[in-house]
Amino acid sequence: MTPSSQSSQVHARPGWHAFFSESVRLALAPLILLFSGFFTANFIISGQYTWPRTSRTLALTLTVLILSYEFVYKEQLARTVSPAQAKSVLLYSCVIPYLVGVVLMLVLWKF
Repeated sequence: MTPSSQSSQVHARPGWHAFFSESVRLALAPLILLFSGFFTANFIISGQYTWPRTSRTLALTLTVLILSYEFVYKEQLARTVSPAQAKSVLLYSCVIPYLVGVVLMLVLWKF
C-alpha cells in the first residue's frame, strides 16, 4: 500500500462514519423509539403481565437505552459537542419519539 492510498482511506472513513451516525440519529433511532414507546405503553395499559411479555418488554427497554446511549449520546460527545448539546440531541432523537409512541398508544387505546 502506498502512503497516498492510506491517506485517502483515512479521509474516506470519516465521511462514511458521519453519514452512518447521522442516519442512525435522524432515521433509525427515532423510528425504533417510536415503536418501543408504543409497545411499552401497550404492555403497561393491557394489564397482561405474564413472564414472556414482561421479559420482552424489559429486553426492549434495555435495548432502547443502549441504542440511545451508545449510538446517539456518545456519538455526539465524540464529535466534540458539549454535553448540553448532546443531551438536546438525545432529547430530540430519542425521548420525544418515545413519548410520541406512548401518546399514540394512549390515543388508540381510548378509541
